[in-house]
Amino acid sequence: MTDRRLFVHGVFLWLLPVVVAVWGWSVATAVLAVVLMLLWRWLIVLSGFVAPERAPPLVLESIAASHFVEKVRWNMDAAGIEYVEKPAGGTLGAYFLGRTVPRLKIRTGAVRSQIGNSAEILRYLWGAYAVSPGANVAHLAPTPARLEFEQRLDRYGVNLQVWVYHHLLQDRELTLHAWGADNSAVPPWQRWILRPLFPVLAFLIRRSFKITPANYSKACAHIEKLLAELDATLSDGRTSILEGEQRNYTDYEFAAMTGLWLQPLNYGGGKADSSRIERGQTSNPMRADIERWIADYPHAVAWVQKLYAEERR
Repeated sequence: MTDRRLFVHGVFLWLLPVVVAVWGWSVATAVLAVVLMLLWRWLIVLSGFVAPERAPPLVLESIAASHFVEKVRWNMDAAGIEYVEKPAGGTLGAYFLGRTVPRLKIRTGAVRSQIGNSAEILRYLWGAYAVSPGANVAHLAPTPARLEFEQRLDRYGVNLQVWVYHHLLQDRELTLHAWGADNSAVPPWQRWILRPLFPVLAFLIRRSFKITPANYSKACAHIEKLLAELDATLSDGRTSILEGEQRNYTDYEFAAMTGLWLQPLNYGGGKADSSRIERGQTSNPMRADIERWIADYPHAVAWVQKLYAEERR
């Protein structure tokens, strides 16, 4: 299958009822148009085998500032896996197409596949590249301890979504900036449509993420519980949170999740600069949370900042 050809076909398919109504086609003519559209669709399928559309082997669909995207992005960079990142505008894909990010699109010959959810993407990368020359994926090995810790970190990431949207949705322009409205890599039509659709998207986010004062308080409690535990763990100066001196994917995940609120230098490895939010741009309550966490969890903060400085240039 080829995305661009299917998109063009889809546009014509959506317009077909309008054309039939405007021109007053007969039933026979409308049926003929439907048959031609089906034939066109079949030819697109055949073209995927005869003349496949050129596309990179791996495409990471993203929102540049997303901490779950940064989790996958950083681990792919650490493994030396080549990919192309394709940023989208905010939550348009999730609420209008049912496609959350990160999403990894894979091309093998004429076959196109895709995987969603950061944990499933990392499992695929481990299985696909464990024996590939040139890729270093030892850090992706899914041991029982790492899998259990990853689940806790993913929950930390979900709580951070509640936290960030509780604060961010009150500032329309700052939210649009985080969604990529100022990112030239986001398709222009998505950047344009984000602004008029902001009230709709904000409403949907508040409902789906349950953004309420009570849930914000619960999210902060969970966030601070994990940070306190890891701050104590990291106080001994260890390199990796779980074991040994060799860092693994859970180390990068904790740094990626914490990077959402800490916004250290090199967050995103150069791919999130256009969506970066400086601390001075945030509201007073949001800044108060950040500064409190920096003061209360100095070992965890210093460890994340060091990891970004050493490995996320």
